[in-house]
Amino acid sequence: MSEIKVLWVDDEIDLLKPHIIFLEKKNYKVTTAQSGMEALEEIKEQNFDIVFLDENMPGLTGLETLAELKEINASLPVVMITKSEEEYIMEEAIGSKIADYLIKPVNPNQILLSLKKNLDHSRLVSAKTTSSYQQEFRKIAMDLSMVNSFEEWADLYQKLVYWELELEGIEDTGMFDILESQKNEANTQFCKFIDKQYPEWFNGADAPIMSHTLFKERVAPKLKKGAPTLLVVVDNLRYDQWKAFEPYIANSYKKDTEEMYYGILPTATQYARNAIFSGLMPSDMEKKHPDLWLNDTEEGGKNMNEDKFLAAQLKRLKLDLNWSYHKISSLKQGKRLAENFKSHKNDDLTVIVYNFVDILSHSKTEMEVIKELASTDKSYRSLTQSWFKNSPLMDIIQQASSMGFKLMITTDHGTINVKNPSKVIGDKNTSLNLRYKTGKSLTYEDKDVLAAKDPASIHLPKINMSSSFIFAKGDLFFAYPNNYNHYVSYYRNTYQHGGVSLEEMIIPFVTLSPRQ
Repeated sequence: MSEIKVLWVDDEIDLLKPHIIFLEKKNYKVTTAQSGMEALEEIKEQNFDIVFLDENMPGLTGLETLAELKEINASLPVVMITKSEEEYIMEEAIGSKIADYLIKPVNPNQILLSLKKNLDHSRLVSAKTTSSYQQEFRKIAMDLSMVNSFEEWADLYQKLVYWELELEGIEDTGMFDILESQKNEANTQFCKFIDKQYPEWFNGADAPIMSHTLFKERVAPKLKKGAPTLLVVVDNLRYDQWKAFEPYIANSYKKDTEEMYYGILPTATQYARNAIFSGLMPSDMEKKHPDLWLNDTEEGGKNMNEDKFLAAQLKRLKLDLNWSYHKISSLKQGKRLAENFKSHKNDDLTVIVYNFVDILSHSKTEMEVIKELASTDKSYRSLTQSWFKNSPLMDIIQQASSMGFKLMITTDHGTINVKNPSKVIGDKNTSLNLRYKTGKSLTYEDKDVLAAKDPASIHLPKINMSSSFIFAKGDLFFAYPNNYNHYVSYYRNTYQHGGVSLEEMIIPFVTLSPRQ
């Protein structure tokens, strides 16, 4: 550790000699000053790592010295020390962004703790986090060899995300690389699990809550007349992104439940989100609502009838409710709903589909600025977090809390940062998605895909008699041989969905109650 330079300012500095000797024995270099003016001169002449500042001094007071000190070096940490416990002094000091506040008499260990908290905090946290993950690494590796149920996979994914968020701020990037490797291995094993178990979930086997059962099993039981509920579906929202903006909701809502459910295949909006609102799998939507369902190869918007699907499901579930549905795809639409949200105070159910994250992930392939801002999962989370806390959705959620709404937040599927291409060949009617393909006479690398040669077995529509579906595994994306290198360069390291991965399939459903 390099030498840490401390400036200690106190008009009775001689009485603090034992404290200073104690710190010097701990290899801190302490410079002293007996007045505010003397302290400011010292700060102009040399660089310090931290300042201990007495509040009650003749001449310039501690608060006055603090104000001038911040003009010289706004980022210099200052620990205020005072005999007074008067509230206004604490408020003034805290308002001036002090690093810590100590009440006299202070003992040497209090000073040492304050130093470590302010100067050594990140190193100590990094060391502790690294040590904890090293211990957990072995347990996760063992779990990976034994996990064999949808509940265990959801638990394991949540654990991986927890450590991803813990490790993203530490200095030892090697640990983060190890976690990335562990996530890749987890996705390899998860794809094997889905290949084997997914078709069985439609054949009477024990199945998780999925897109088409989410509303009936988790939303509908909580709905009733006179008890307003706000259901927010943020398109393309991964679990780690939810955890990133969860703290901003905590002032308005307290969390009741947080659980993971499984998005259906393909993990694409037209399939998964329509399944949520209809309560049906895609092949059943095609049969029961041929006027509302559009296949991949058909012209027209594929998610234009979600409100009609929801109306049909509410009728089927015999839920007689006042409800409204809103799809937000632009800032202007979001602001308009926020301005008029109070008009929904008498709705039993208000549904908002917020498309921002979907727009963000897709525009990333089109806009170089977004591509720069969201080049990693960490920066992608940060961008989502920044959007949310400044969005009309945040305003709407705060209004909903003050109006007594229960809140449910979920998504239709997640996304994954695709890194490796896999060649695929199809005819001109083959679907265009990078993570799944449907069509006839598809040629592909068997090891790279989960194939559904009989789409009916997983309740997907057959566009024609020989149609099949293929889903990319892990972080792969499909590329055509024509103009292959350009195509790969263009889409590599972008966020896509439609395939099989933990990030796309295991997604959050959260219920919250207003803080009153």
